[in-house]
Parts: sequence; C-alpha cells; structure tokens
Amino acid sequence: MPTLRIATRSSAQARAQSEYVAGLIVATSSDVAIEYVYVDTQGDLNASTPLHQMGGQGVFVKEVQRAVLDGRADIAIHSAKDLPSQQAEGLVIGAVGERRTPNDALVGKSLKDLAQGATVATGSVRRKAQLSRIRPDLQFVDLRGNIQTRLSKVPENGAIVMAIAALEILQLTDNIAEVLPLDVAVPMVGQGSVAVEARVNDADTLNVLSRIDHEASRKAVEAERAFLAELGAGCSMPVAAHFTSSGVFHAFMASEDGNDTVQIEGVVGDEENHLDVGVAAAVECRRLLTERKTK
Repeated sequence: MPTLRIATRSSAQARAQSEYVAGLIVATSSDVAIEYVYVDTQGDLNASTPLHQMGGQGVFVKEVQRAVLDGRADIAIHSAKDLPSQQAEGLVIGAVGERRTPNDALVGKSLKDLAQGATVATGSVRRKAQLSRIRPDLQFVDLRGNIQTRLSKVPENGAIVMAIAALEILQLTDNIAEVLPLDVAVPMVGQGSVAVEARVNDADTLNVLSRIDHEASRKAVEAERAFLAELGAGCSMPVAAHFTSSGVFHAFMASEDGNDTVQIEGVVGDEENHLDVGVAAAVECRRLLTERKTK
C-alpha cells in the first residue's frame, strides 16, 4: 500500500483540516495510507508580532511547502487564505476542498450591541478597515494566537473577529454572536477553503488529488487569487475578494492607513472567464481608490 505523507502545521485547526483532506483521499483512493509530517511555521513560532509586520501572507505556509519541496512530504495542506498570490516554484495546487462558510463573524457582542467606543480585537488590518467604515467609533487592539487563545481574549463588553470556517472545523460555532454579511466584511481571498499543494512533477500524487478536487470551490478560489495576483505580490494594502456560489464577485480595497476604502460587487455572466473577472475587479478597485485619494 503506498503512503502519502501530509505536511501540515500542528495547530488544532491545521490538524483538523489535514484529517479532513486525509479522509477524502482514503475515501477516493482506498489503497493509500496516510502519514502526517508536522511543521512549525514562522507564524506559529512568533505569536506576538502583528501579522502585517511579519509580511502577512506566507508566514503560515513557507515551511510547510519546504517539507514537500525537499522530499520530506508529498503534499502540503493550507488554509487557502494563507497562500501568497504567486505560486511557489515547483509546487501546484492539486486540489481545493469544498468551501465552508466564508464569512467573518463577531464573537462576544454583535455590532448593534457594541457600545460607542467599544473594543474589537483582531490581528487583521483588513477587518479593522472594514469595520471602521460602518463603526468609526470602535477601538481596535491586536489579536494573535491559536483559536482557543483568541476565544479567551474577548475584550470586556467588546468582540473579536473570527473566520467562521475556523470555528466550523473545530465545532465551535456556538461562540458566534453575529455573522458579518458580505456587504459589511468581504472575506480574505480563499477564506473557507483548504488548498492542497503537490510537486509539479509528481503525477501519481496529482492523480490522487484530482479525485478530491471540488470544482466550484476551485473556480471561486482561482478567481479570488487572480484578483490578488493582479494587485501584485508587493501590495501592502488591505484587500479582500469573494466569488459567491451564485456568481457574484465581491471585492474590497483600502489605503495602507485604512482611511480610504472602496467596495464593489457585481454579477458574473456564465460566459465570462472567472480569472478575468478577478483581474477586472482588481483594476476597478485600484482605479476607484486612486480617485478617492485624490479628491
């Protein structure tokens, strides 16, 4: 029986995601045995520095990818939202898992129940910019750590912002005070999906992964990643994009200080290329934000 070695972070969320993918693989390739290779990433080892100061995307994936590239593992499993827009050389996304709920949520108080000047904890500059659009009175503090650590840090009479998908996979959704709709908080690119990478020349492993690939989720994630790629790997501004199952593309972009923001949405026709839609949304957001800043 062939053994497929899965590289993953060792957090509870990462383990649960890996076990989910392993279950899909075993169900569709019954002759495959699973072995886990646990990896500590820069983001795991440094739980105090704000993510945007550490370089943002990539801090939770590079070491996991390296385990596959140097032959210690066969596949790397990530939250798709953690992947940089530029594909790592030598690797390819062989499968995208069926998307869980992509929205963000508040834990603690709901928006309407947050008093004037209440405190919201989040480590995301995107989430700060989005919530500040509708509640400029809110005060923000940084939030890092694993899921349980973050859940223990809800400010008094305040809230923390979490990805619902992370709570779902750990069966912790009873903590949710309010699901944030897409017109309030556009999720991070890829949020809610698991991405599985393999070496580009590993045909046998890619064949196994092709059996668990969720086509609709892959299409959505690819469109969102095209949006991010168009903005460039060096983009340091808060951005977000989400392609809904009903064919609506939502996008958000803010200036680096979060003071200027734009948010767009539109229905995508069946005849349109989903990658082109992501690129066009990025171009439009950049144009609108430039206009906003020059007024």
